[in-house]
Amino acid sequence: MKIGELSKRTGASVRSLRYYEQEGLLASVRMDNGYRTYNWVAEEQVRTIQFYLSLGLTTEQIGSFLNCVLKNKEAFCAEVLPIYERKLQEIDAQLLQLGQIRTNLLDRIRSIQESQ
Repeated sequence: MKIGELSKRTGASVRSLRYYEQEGLLASVRMDNGYRTYNWVAEEQVRTIQFYLSLGLTTEQIGSFLNCVLKNKEAFCAEVLPIYERKLQEIDAQLLQLGQIRTNLLDRIRSIQESQ
């Protein structure tokens, strides 16, 4: 299938598909006219990439385990767990920081309201 069809089937923009290919997450074959063609597995690959991007992972992180999860179940890919654990630590740190910012904003709001 051509890149436009893959884009329609997955909802990923043509630009994103080119980026996935540039990052080594997706492979295509070039026809004589320069058009990219993808095999039937590409749709599943793109959906898998989109899923992991939705978890906040980078393309570099995804690239480190993508082949494994496409061939096996995620639970059998040892590379995934440490990445998930690091991402969870990042999120926890962000939540803590946001909680502190929220508390500071509430204090400022109360201070202004009391002075009026």
